[in-house]
Amino acid sequence: MGIFDIFKKREPHYDSTNIQVKDLDVGFVFDYDLATWEVKAIYEYDWGDNYFTREFKITDGKTNQFLSLAEDDELELSISQKVKVRALDDSLTETLHHQQKPPKKITYKGIAYYLENEAPGYFHDIAKGETWEEFRSWDFEDEDGVNILCIEQWDEKEFEASVGKKIKEFEISNILPSS
Repeated sequence: MGIFDIFKKREPHYDSTNIQVKDLDVGFVFDYDLATWEVKAIYEYDWGDNYFTREFKITDGKTNQFLSLAEDDELELSISQKVKVRALDDSLTETLHHQQKPPKKITYKGIAYYLENEAPGYFHDIAKGETWEEFRSWDFEDEDGVNILCIEQWDEKEFEASVGKKIKEFEISNILPSS
């Protein structure tokens, strides 16, 4: 490395004239649903068979939500927020712990969610390095496939849940990198 290399700017990992959702990084801001959101953290999920997804912890200054990004044949996006597992069903934690199977249907706030997928996986917070945690995930969708519910098991008795909805890429706009 020469003396002048120190003064060169590091090239961004994205096209600065066409920043897309998949280019998001910590500190980026974007508009969604009449609010401006900032990316606070990035999480990566390994589902096996070389299939990875990303999740961005985002905030509008009042609430924290999660923007999930999966790229299979096409880009799939969803926005969700954490909910208490017992808010879904008082006995759900016990059922999952003892039977290791979720119900086929969960009704939450008047929406019926149906079990779509069960998958073991590995998770890591990109900012914290390469330490991966094993977990199990159960994904539910409503009849129209728009509203989603996810339950995750982290340890023998530790469960988390989130609810949200699938969104389209065009719903996210004005993406700007951190200054």
